[in-house]
Amino acid sequence: MGATKTDHFTDHQNELAILAKALGHPARIAILEYLMKVDTCICGDIVNELPLAQPTVSQHLKELKNAGLIKGSIEGTAICYCINEPGFAKIEVFFNHITQYLDKKKNECC
Repeated sequence: MGATKTDHFTDHQNELAILAKALGHPARIAILEYLMKVDTCICGDIVNELPLAQPTVSQHLKELKNAGLIKGSIEGTAICYCINEPGFAKIEVFFNHITQYLDKKKNECC
């Protein structure tokens, strides 16, 4: 089998791309904002907050969880979600690196 396009990039680059893709939908941003506001919640609570059907919210939660940006634990028949700090730490490191670069390069760009 041939190489996929992602094979030509580092694991770090692929991981950041997965995180960025997970953040690339306004519904997922809304979910993250809600989770930060309430600190933890149950899936049904998120459905009540967004103008989306429950299966759609579940799909967005799955994408965020697969990317490592949220985590969930089962409590009875419900799943309680919260922010997964290590996932955001990777994003923070990336943006800090960009910020440091920009601080060094002030007014030196084409």
